[in-house]
Amino acid sequence: MIEKVKQYLDQQGYADRLLEFAEPGASATVELAAQAVGCQPAHIAKSLGFAVPEASALAEQGFRCLLVVAAGDAKVDNSRFKQQFGFKAKMLPAEQAEPLIGHAVGGVCPFALNPGVAVYLDDSLKRFATVYPAAGSSNSAVRLSLPELEQLSQAQSWVNVCKGWQEDAQ
Repeated sequence: MIEKVKQYLDQQGYADRLLEFAEPGASATVELAAQAVGCQPAHIAKSLGFAVPEASALAEQGFRCLLVVAAGDAKVDNSRFKQQFGFKAKMLPAEQAEPLIGHAVGGVCPFALNPGVAVYLDDSLKRFATVYPAAGSSNSAVRLSLPELEQLSQAQSWVNVCKGWQEDAQ
């Protein structure tokens, strides 16, 4: 799906921010992406996909799944997630990522998405001037400032649903 992301970035004027790596799978995990980009793992903006239950307020708005984009060193806090969204955090199975989100696991990015995906940015990212989300493949990333990420992802809002990240990690 990197072609869809390339087209989207080009349309938005950010094509020059795309980073593609020769090695297949070079950015498939936070650790590999950090090595490929040359940054700390926390600077990788990982996109975590969750199923939206039919009886939820998000489903009533037409969303089938949601993405929480968080810093590479953050983990979802189940109680905060439930408090924020009104349902238990249930990660999408890998085989459902591409059909629902539009990107396969290892390359899920927060833009150029299928309809029905709500994007939220986690506060764990706010420590950084620049972050690197995946760009639709397991060997790509895109360098963005937080305002650029917010704009390109068309994020619903900022949320505080993660734990385990270091406030002072730069």
